[in-house]
Amino acid sequence: MPKPSKGTKKTVATPSSEIKIKINGCWHTFEPERDIEPTMTLSYLLREKLGYTGLKVSCDEGACGACTVIMDGKAILSCMMLAVEANGHEILTIEGLAKDDPIVEAFAEQCEPGYGTALQCGICTPGFVMSTKALLDENPVPTMTEIKEALSGHICRCGCYAGIAQAVTHASEKIVNKGEES
Repeated sequence: MPKPSKGTKKTVATPSSEIKIKINGCWHTFEPERDIEPTMTLSYLLREKLGYTGLKVSCDEGACGACTVIMDGKAILSCMMLAVEANGHEILTIEGLAKDDPIVEAFAEQCEPGYGTALQCGICTPGFVMSTKALLDENPVPTMTEIKEALSGHICRCGCYAGIAQAVTHASEKIVNKGEES
């Protein structure tokens, strides 16, 4: 790229005067440097500034999946995204799901011999639920291979993987059955 000549003024992009993020259906407006620092992560904004404590920050380096939220329909790790990068986007946290959401119900109900529970200590649960939501919104009847692939970035320290995969299968069944009733 050629250098500007001495008489040419170099233009510098100025930051937007405000940042707007749609969170759980409601638009929030933030002022850079006052409400959001340039280095603030989306997980910090959601959890510490806005009180969406359902999302968990376990590793804070993108290795465990506990901080998963949905942005524009896709599961993302909120600890790996700067809050300013969410400008203009739609974010869904676990608090944005209905209490009778089939996925929430399936995880809460899961307890079968041979599979066990889908939740134990609860640290990983919101991340698994949100990744399941993104998966089932895109593919309501996934195969077990697709379920394992969608959840592969998550760590459950309690080892509830079989129960979690079974809960996803039951959530899929609930969604399909609900659609057939409509």
